[in-house]
Amino acid sequence: MEGMSLIKNQFLELLDQDEEFRLAVAAKLGITAINQKLDKILENQEKLWLEVKSLREGQEKLWQNVEKLWLEVKSLREGQEKLWQNVEKLWLEVKSLREGQEKLWIEVRSLRENQEKLWLEQRKMSKDLHDALTALQRTTLTEEEEASEVVAHRLRREFGIELQISPLHVDSKEVDLYASKDDFCVIGEATTRLGKRLVIELDEKVEYIMRKKPELLKPRYVKVIYTIVALGEAIEEAKQRGIWVLTWKEELTPITVHTAPNKK
Repeated sequence: MEGMSLIKNQFLELLDQDEEFRLAVAAKLGITAINQKLDKILENQEKLWLEVKSLREGQEKLWQNVEKLWLEVKSLREGQEKLWQNVEKLWLEVKSLREGQEKLWIEVRSLRENQEKLWLEQRKMSKDLHDALTALQRTTLTEEEEASEVVAHRLRREFGIELQISPLHVDSKEVDLYASKDDFCVIGEATTRLGKRLVIELDEKVEYIMRKKPELLKPRYVKVIYTIVALGEAIEEAKQRGIWVLTWKEELTPITVHTAPNKK
């Protein structure tokens, strides 16, 4: 037993001190192959860890890219939302413009209809005015004719003179009533409403005829105005000027026979 212990101690001492011996023993026992396999396994394990590390780094880059892509998608979504908001805003503006345009067309159509109504009213007013002027002209002509008949009748009754009364034109001046016979003449106007101005105008016309056509003014003459209605001041003015004012039923001022100058 002691011999075996000695051998063991020597064997262990050689393993510790002699590397060649140790390698020989390991080879004998197959430990070298195991170590080589272990080294290869460790080497493969290291490669595997490097690959895992590379995969992890790739995964991190992938996640970074995914995160970046997500941020881009998020930005695109936000941009899309803004785009839709702008599109919606634009649509509302277009809708508002269309509504405004429709209102404008309604107003234009209303204006056209009103314009047509105004044209119709204007046309009717023009027709009414034309009819009124025509009626007025007819009335005026009737008044002149009536005035001629009434004045002629009164002069025939007062003086026994037969006269054919008609309008008279001297240059730009015109009187509605004029007639002469022998040394007598009548000169005057016919109007529906007598005012003071027309009384003065008649005297001015008589003076004008006296200067321009003295042969028309006979030695004896009567100034007359035939009217429907006469103002009070016009009657007073006619009295002062010796103008005979009458209507179809009465005399408003007395008849006065004037003597022409230089024809006495």
